[in-house]
Amino acid sequence: MIHDMIRCTDSTYSLSTGLALVFDLDGVVVDSNRVHSACWREYFRRCGRKLPEDFDLRMFGRRNDDIVRDSFGADLDPAEVFRHGAEKEKLYREMMSPVLREHLVPGVAAFLVRHRDAPIAVATNCEPANADFVIDAGGLRPYFRVVIDGHQVERPKPDPEIYLRAAESLSVAPANCIVFEDSMAGVEAARLSGARVVGVRTTHTASELSHVDVSIRDFLDPELERWLSAQVAV
Repeated sequence: MIHDMIRCTDSTYSLSTGLALVFDLDGVVVDSNRVHSACWREYFRRCGRKLPEDFDLRMFGRRNDDIVRDSFGADLDPAEVFRHGAEKEKLYREMMSPVLREHLVPGVAAFLVRHRDAPIAVATNCEPANADFVIDAGGLRPYFRVVIDGHQVERPKPDPEIYLRAAESLSVAPANCIVFEDSMAGVEAARLSGARVVGVRTTHTASELSHVDVSIRDFLDPELERWLSAQVAV
């Protein structure tokens, strides 16, 4: 387990009682957006299609069914929507599997160890198989009490449903949840839920990722623990 591999002075770090941590997955736990983009390009090539020029911006923070309908047609049969998404994600897992731990966002594993006693959840638009793949292959399963994927909600981000559900599952008020997000859709969802938001700059710049409470480069950024130490439950 990562807990056995990382040496840290746990007493230095603490989270105020009553607060919870909620993580998006892609771009927050694993720096995977470039891999996802490459996989979509390869999948579209195999389908004989060309991606729109602004596809990357349209992809970030969205659920696969939205991406597929946007790219293949809004009237596509639900079974075909599912098939396209599943085949693309299978390609993603094949490409990412040998290098996944290298793609974990710097410092995230140690951060989870430091705060392992806090209520922690994942709330991601991604497919269930991808969520399990990243969490298990990254050795992070012991740190998450709750995992909510894109198939467990009716309305994906930017709707706040997934963050409201995460708060309820952790038995914490949304206002006492600290959400880690890298996409504009995710930040909007977290804000609408009433949570506090940490912007992780793996996908967007600080100016692009606006309306967050604090912006960090990654989990090694010293600003993160300073900001967290000032947070209290309401």
